[in-house]
Amino acid sequence: MFDLFTRLSAWLIPAIIVFIPLYAAFRKVPVYETFVEGAKDGFGTAINIIPSLVGMMVAISMFRASGAMDLMLGAVRPLFDWLSIPTEVLPLGILRPLTGAGSLAFTADLIATHGPDSMIGRIASTIQGSTDTTLYVLTVYFGAIGIRKTKYALKVGLFSDLVGFLAAILICLYIFK
Repeated sequence: MFDLFTRLSAWLIPAIIVFIPLYAAFRKVPVYETFVEGAKDGFGTAINIIPSLVGMMVAISMFRASGAMDLMLGAVRPLFDWLSIPTEVLPLGILRPLTGAGSLAFTADLIATHGPDSMIGRIASTIQGSTDTTLYVLTVYFGAIGIRKTKYALKVGLFSDLVGFLAAILICLYIFK
């Protein structure tokens, strides 16, 4: 199964990179100009995100250095070990619904510590792609359109994050073990 995904990904990404500009040219979209405009917008976004990202990386480092994370992980380690789930990904499941920058910083730290091709790195990356920053989404988007009662949306969003978290773990354990 892993070999299939490795071979597929080796060809899929280059195919997409070739397909998108060809399709855009076929549709008569100014490819280069559109790319440059998007890059300018992305650069501005990156500049806005960097302070939050640095702040969250510092906060996560302090949380780890204080021993609080080890205490939390130690409490659930027996259950996670019994289920063959790396306990290192648990804080990501807690952070992801709260903060995109914080969960990204934590994922970057996990990947720097354990490597991108480790089971922990793969699970963390899959969690990033299969869950969302539910509280941010509810606050920003519902606030923008004036919705105040978010009770059911919050429950469904957090439940979806839990399902995404568990599915990411199970799928990674199935494919990569």
